[in-house]
Amino acid sequence: MESVNIRNFAIIAHIDHGKSTLADRIMEMTETVNSREKKAQLLDDMEVEQAHGITVKSRTVRNYYKGDDGQEYEYNFIDTPGHVDFAYEVSKSLAACEGVLLLVDATQGVQAQTVANFRLAKENNLVIIPVINKIDSKGADIKKTVQQIKKLDPIFEEQDFLKISAKTGQGVHLVLEAIHQRIPAPSGDDSASLKALVFDSVYDSFKGVIAYIRVFDGQIKFNSKLKLMASKESFKASTIGVLTPNMKTVESLCVGDVGYVITGIKDPKAINVGDTLTDEKKPTKSAFPGYRKAKPMVFAGFYPKNNDYAALKAAIERLSLNDSSFQYGLESSDALGMGFRCGFLGMLHLQIIRERLKDEYDLEVLTTSPNVTYHVHIRNNQKIMEVNNPAKFPDFSEINYVEEPFIRAIITTPVESVNQVMKLAERSKGDLKNLDNKGDLVVLEYNMPLSEIAYDFFSQLKSISHGYADLDTSFLNYQVADVVKVEVHINYAKVDALAFVLHRQDVPKASQNLVKKLKYSVPRKLYPMPTQAVVEGKAVARVDIPPLRKNAAVNGEKRSISKKKDLLRRQNINKRQSAQSDIKLTQEVFNSLLELK
Repeated sequence: MESVNIRNFAIIAHIDHGKSTLADRIMEMTETVNSREKKAQLLDDMEVEQAHGITVKSRTVRNYYKGDDGQEYEYNFIDTPGHVDFAYEVSKSLAACEGVLLLVDATQGVQAQTVANFRLAKENNLVIIPVINKIDSKGADIKKTVQQIKKLDPIFEEQDFLKISAKTGQGVHLVLEAIHQRIPAPSGDDSASLKALVFDSVYDSFKGVIAYIRVFDGQIKFNSKLKLMASKESFKASTIGVLTPNMKTVESLCVGDVGYVITGIKDPKAINVGDTLTDEKKPTKSAFPGYRKAKPMVFAGFYPKNNDYAALKAAIERLSLNDSSFQYGLESSDALGMGFRCGFLGMLHLQIIRERLKDEYDLEVLTTSPNVTYHVHIRNNQKIMEVNNPAKFPDFSEINYVEEPFIRAIITTPVESVNQVMKLAERSKGDLKNLDNKGDLVVLEYNMPLSEIAYDFFSQLKSISHGYADLDTSFLNYQVADVVKVEVHINYAKVDALAFVLHRQDVPKASQNLVKKLKYSVPRKLYPMPTQAVVEGKAVARVDIPPLRKNAAVNGEKRSISKKKDLLRRQNINKRQSAQSDIKLTQEVFNSLLELK
């Protein structure tokens, strides 16, 4: 199809504002799917996506629409991931579009994620079409929603607002018309050197990596020799095609087309989101800006719950093939045995991987406390160690100083939640840099340690704002921090899997809370077990885990006091052991660490 009749767009919305429902209606009304293929959340085919109501993997689908002007148009809809952990992937998916539909729920109005998504679309210089959804609901306040959208930016003052019900299909025809009327056709030169953006990829055990691309210049033909500019990988395009939403082979992909290329590359780490695909013999002069490799921000240990190491290894290897941002390496623990040190984009990413292991491979794992990567400067040889496992933290006598990662956090929240959000940020050692008013919403900019938001900061933010706040983060730099390693000793034996790194000022309170929690979460033995939190060789908190035993003093038998005491004494003889292998750790034990943060 001629590029003048191609439109590439995405739908951006706050969670539960109807993005997936509108996508379903568009595919139905353009007859992309037939009545047998219809189902809710058609593009969210993973169990974890449907369970959480968010998009994890970016998806694309080609639709053909015959407009009221008699022209046939090619609509390439690019679905985007829906969580702060995948902000980079969202930005690259939007970079493949010329326009977006800004979808707002008429019953809830403009919310935090609406503002964050709008900001991303504007940064990518996209045409933004405001669409008000759920106008048929009893609680819909269309007039107020229109005013809230207009306050976002002056560009909305002169625009027509589309009012629809994605559930019933009311007004969706006007959306289809607006797409080709308002969103510009892609610009580019078919005769120029090939320049295509890789905005996602999947792995196939037979075909290798399948790259999802958008062509900006030139064209890709069957058996073309191509090259990835960032990774320097070269390959022959054995198969090219489009998604409708199933894979359909084509002879060529031209300017404006969105499709896929089967690369045959067996290493999924060789192809990354944001890379530039070009012709090997006649490469383009410049790559797309803003490319960066997926870098894990949060690390945690995965250990098999039922000692099924081989099955866990196979499952993790398969998951990593289809998720280049998920990284792993072998790890062993004296307490837990063989396992893996895994890197994630954030806590939701960690949760998704755990759930996929359970749903797709029927594997339950023990997850250690998540932490970030520290730069540890060694005293004598001036060497810098990158440490993402607290068990590998050097002895305090060897450390000169430690640096921790800082992030820039942009929090968008309703006015009524500002005070609570600011208190949360201050508790998380946030340094307020800017505050901006956006009508009923306030945008706060903080610099804060990544370790303080790695676990449940986003969940707490959602809780105190009743789900209306949004968080956008970007890596800032590494800064000197006064952090220490906290070791946990149970029955005088060091348990390496329970070690964690904490700011020194938080140690007294956190260590006391920890040993109290461990008292009730560590499985009991027939003998009492002292549990200590040790910092720099000194015990800073201690509690004794009581024994699990038959209490002779309360068993109902009538005996003299001296005989009862004698029996209790005999029950404790030779019961104490210091062998660490005798300590069995459960997920409840690790949850005690998580609750501290």
